[in-house]
Formats: sequence, structure tokens, C-alpha cells
Amino acid sequence: MKRSLKVAAVVGTVLAVINHYDMFLSGAFTTRRCVQILVTYLVPFCVSTVSSALHGRAMELAAQSPAPSK
Repeated sequence: MKRSLKVAAVVGTVLAVINHYDMFLSGAFTTRRCVQILVTYLVPFCVSTVSSALHGRAMELAAQSPAPSK
């Protein structure tokens, strides 16, 4: 979870600046744009969390399966 928050902070900030730089420069904050920015942070958080969970599950399954014989 801590890793996902770090990823979301970095990636979300980069994406927010790229996608909403005009709003930051003009100061024209609206509720709709603020929600869009929150979603911009939520997407990398979800992707990172799901990726970590799937990797952990794959490692669990790999540890449970018998080693291949040579």
C-alpha cells in the first residue's frame, strides 16, 4: 500500500501537470476539474495496487507448485 501511494504521488503529479497545467496557471479551479485531478491520482494508485497484488499471488502460486524435475 505504501508503494502504491508513492507511485500515485509521483505519476499522478506528472499526469496532473500535463493534463491540467492551464488550470494551474490560470487558477480557474472548478469542482469538475478538481474531481478530474483526484481521478488522475486514483488511476496510478489502482494500477500499482492491482499489479502488486497480482505479482504477490503469482509468487504464492509459484512457491506452492512442485519444482520441475530434470
